[in-house]
Amino acid sequence: MMKIFDFVRKILGIKIEGKGIKTYSSPETPTTPQESKEVSVLSIWDILKFNEHTQAFHLVSVIRFDEWVIMDEIRRRIFELFQIDYQNERSLYPYLKTLVDIGLIETSNIGGKRKWRKKDLLVKIEQKKEEKEEIEVKQAINQ
Repeated sequence: MMKIFDFVRKILGIKIEGKGIKTYSSPETPTTPQESKEVSVLSIWDILKFNEHTQAFHLVSVIRFDEWVIMDEIRRRIFELFQIDYQNERSLYPYLKTLVDIGLIETSNIGGKRKWRKKDLLVKIEQKKEEKEEIEVKQAINQ
């Protein structure tokens, strides 16, 4: 599974930033020192970067993990943060639907009111210690 993420990251040129990384040793005991792995757990929201000043960026910025939000509240928050008033909320629905379809945001339709919230998706990245050391050396050379 991680090889797929690595492949997609290489194609898109996505680099993982250091914030929010929680690192711990793998629970399995390695049979040889070369097989020891280090595991990093990241939130998918730390990896994804949206283009600034787009509707998707505005939506992702104002929708949180801990509460269900209705469209009026989303529009109010966008206006408070970015001073942009979407007169017609229909322009936001395609972006919300796309984010729901790819599984980044949850939707709820109770009592005729739609509500949305972010999903907290975690990604587990396993990295051999040798690879980590090589990356650290390359970063030290680049600095």
